[in-house]
Amino acid sequence: MKQLLFPLLVASLLTTPLLAQQAAPKPETDWAKLARYASANQQLAAPVAGTPRVVLLGNSITDAWPTTDPTFFTGKPYEYIGRGISGQTSPQMLVRFRQDVLELRPAVVVILAGANDIAENTGPYNQHATLNNIISMAELAKANGVRVVLCSVLPAADFSWRKGLNPAPKIVALNEQIKAYARQKRFVYLDYHTAMADERQGLPVAYATDGVHPTLAGYQVMEPLLQKATAEALKQKLK
Repeated sequence: MKQLLFPLLVASLLTTPLLAQQAAPKPETDWAKLARYASANQQLAAPVAGTPRVVLLGNSITDAWPTTDPTFFTGKPYEYIGRGISGQTSPQMLVRFRQDVLELRPAVVVILAGANDIAENTGPYNQHATLNNIISMAELAKANGVRVVLCSVLPAADFSWRKGLNPAPKIVALNEQIKAYARQKRFVYLDYHTAMADERQGLPVAYATDGVHPTLAGYQVMEPLLQKATAEALKQKLK
């Protein structure tokens, strides 16, 4: 009996870790979602002379913009290229900044980041860390001859997918730091927040039925502000 139990015990010890390993969930292999725009980036033609290319980097708000108001992305004096990914936080955008911004050779990058940091999509929110990620993206752009537009985070009184975080004052505080940094470095600051916030420092239903993601009416408030900020950025001399 002992002779039979020993081989069985050895077999169990050898196979159990293997079975556990097979059953374990696979780790995230593309945390920053580099594959999302890889093909589109390869197929994108070189910028057309006389039509400045403007890359919009952001989260779901940027991601949904071209489909919500496709007419805005055609027939403009600028070539707007959307590179938003739903749910993304500032560290994820920083990881893909070279691939999805610099390699596209834009004249201007418009950075909208921070809402999903505050929503804690990839971990606890740290305002200093979020600002540092935004600063790193801006510095990368400047070092590569790309003009920078830094956007305020849009107002939000709550997040439907992560209730109770009281994001409104956190958004205001982050926006103040983004604005101060933009002023210090002479980058263009694009203030969506002031134009869209209601008395709760949130988005009114007219601009976002879920309080976060703009409707067509919301984007139509944002679009002239973006046009003005882009024009302002293009006037700046590169140093």
